[in-house]
Amino acid sequence: MSAPKDDIEASSAPLMEHLLELRRRLMWSIGGFMIAFICCFFFAKEIFNFLVVPYQTATVWAGIDDRQVELIYTAPQEFFFTQVKIAAFGGLFLAFPIIASQIYKFVAPGLYRNERHAFLPFLVATPVLFLMGAMLVYYFFTPMVMWFFLSMEQTGTGGQAAIQLLPRVSEYLSLIMTLIFAFGLVFQLPVVATLLVRAGLTTADGLASKRKYAIVIAFVAAAILTPPDPVSQIGLALPTILLYEVSIIVARMIEKKRAAEALGGDGAQAES
Repeated sequence: MSAPKDDIEASSAPLMEHLLELRRRLMWSIGGFMIAFICCFFFAKEIFNFLVVPYQTATVWAGIDDRQVELIYTAPQEFFFTQVKIAAFGGLFLAFPIIASQIYKFVAPGLYRNERHAFLPFLVATPVLFLMGAMLVYYFFTPMVMWFFLSMEQTGTGGQAAIQLLPRVSEYLSLIMTLIFAFGLVFQLPVVATLLVRAGLTTADGLASKRKYAIVIAFVAAAILTPPDPVSQIGLALPTILLYEVSIIVARMIEKKRAAEALGGDGAQAES
């Protein structure tokens, strides 16, 4: 009776070690996020003013830059919760290196050395590509979308009613955060495709053969992730299709490198 009991205790020990390790990594991740959250909340107004710059750029494009940019809030607590959202979004972005490193430290002991070396570039590429998508939104796409909305205003001349855009702070923040999240997510497509090819779940030819389906899915995803206007949807769908083509190119490069390594290994075995 003691042997099965000893086996159970021996098998539970590694599980407890993994659970303790998981708790430690979660504590580091949550602690990093909380520190980043507090810092971002302290500078929430400055961050929001930074996010309003694309709106100001849009007024220049629309030729109404002489008018002061105004945003409103219609509930007493609205701007406070807007600052909380800013702090949460910024805190998650700033804490991502800590969270990613903790995930890697938890997973790395179970990986071979070559798998660790293959996994590390993706940890670097993920935030870099997300930042590229966010920069595209900030410097070009948000000004273009806001210019599109500003073009619908009426000056009130000729007996017409004056119609002026006065966005709420929460709605403007939701718009730009949605765009940043959507573009940041789409820019991860080369990373996801590379992982699938490395894992042997797909090939470059397989990706190329599904191109027409990818185009349809790109427009459907753009319709879901962006505001319901054609500028936003087309603006997200086109980069998605372009990144899909980049994914195919990257997949072919990986396959050529893998074939060259396999050929080199066969040659070494033949010489031996």
